Amino acid sequence: MASDFDVQTSFALFLPVGDDSMVRPPGTVRDAILAYLAEAEEASVAAIRAAVINELGDVPASSIRSYLNLNVPEQFERTGRGLYRLKKKLKVEPNKLEFLLVVEGKAQMVPADCFDWLAQREPCSIHAVVTDPPYGLVEYTEKEQSKLRSGRGGIWRIPPSFDGHKRAPLPRFTVLDDRDRKELYEFFRRFGDALLRVAVPGANIVVASNPLLAHIVASSMAESSLEIRGYISRLTMTMRGGDRPKNAHREFDGVSVMPRSMWEPWVLLRKPLEGRAQDNLRKWKTGGFRRPSADQPFGDVIRSNPTPRTERQIAPHPSLKPQQFLRCLVRAVLPLGEGIVLDPFAGSGSTLAAANAVGYHSIGLEKDPTYYQMALRAIPALATLAVNQAISAPRHRGGNSGAKAAKRLKAGAY
Repeated sequence: MASDFDVQTSFALFLPVGDDSMVRPPGTVRDAILAYLAEAEEASVAAIRAAVINELGDVPASSIRSYLNLNVPEQFERTGRGLYRLKKKLKVEPNKLEFLLVVEGKAQMVPADCFDWLAQREPCSIHAVVTDPPYGLVEYTEKEQSKLRSGRGGIWRIPPSFDGHKRAPLPRFTVLDDRDRKELYEFFRRFGDALLRVAVPGANIVVASNPLLAHIVASSMAESSLEIRGYISRLTMTMRGGDRPKNAHREFDGVSVMPRSMWEPWVLLRKPLEGRAQDNLRKWKTGGFRRPSADQPFGDVIRSNPTPRTERQIAPHPSLKPQQFLRCLVRAVLPLGEGIVLDPFAGSGSTLAAANAVGYHSIGLEKDPTYYQMALRAIPALATLAVNQAISAPRHRGGNSGAKAAKRLKAGAY
């Protein structure tokens, strides 16, 4: 069976095809594309797909197109409408890639494309994943990053200053069309396939998203045989939504086009257990969440402030999450406090900094040279900041439960 994508429901539609459509090992389609373009002067998507089909069997054209577009300009050059070639005509040997790394504390920072790295990582060697990926895909292309860094915005909405404070930019996810959503689905399905292979049974996989796209992220990664375990809600005021109708705000001054977002969903998945939870914990050290204390379970709602200015000055990444929140989340994903936490889209290294702060081993991958260099500087500085632990707050009966939970669960600094 192979799957197509329904952009209205965001679920895969299964279509019968030949035996060659069975699930392939991670990286096989990529390797076939690279091998063909290593010999070709340039080729169209149709020609590349024909070569891949000749080697592997049926592969959707959209999968070929998505891989090419996601890796321009790092690996490929677009020479014309629908035409591609390998960058600088270099012959690539995908099975012989070598990755450099820099160690900071218990963190390893690797300048690499996550799919290349994951394809070569040994199976069952990662115990948890915490990541904030480019879930709009478009916003982290070289073109849009260039606009962002020059202050011109593009797909990034750069809010005006308020009371002298410069606010963080936000991607305009409402500009995504059906094709963008389909590519997003395929991207996260491929990502899920890659993580399933390297994660140990019972590994928690926590992926940042937003209310507009979380359903696509969850359903696509579940197609990789990862289990959906719910959502972790980061309670925080954002600048998304709440606006009056554009160019008609005075006429409809009592209307918000969409609700002001007061939370941020983090999709929670898990690689299936091997046996019972206790069996998995004994063998793999995974299969649950680390409790904040003996009498307090980890909750799926975490109260969080916006990222402090001090942290943004250390790591001026457009989607930087606060250490207060990340330390709470990262600490929880290893139930026994043992193993390796992976961030495949490490950005400024804030997840690795949080792992260092709570004493965990971690690995971060980042292919953007600017963000990679930022991470090398930011990880030690963020890790040593004294911050209060965020609150993982369960529901309680009675009035003013939020204030009571906050008072009861308030923790000291790491």
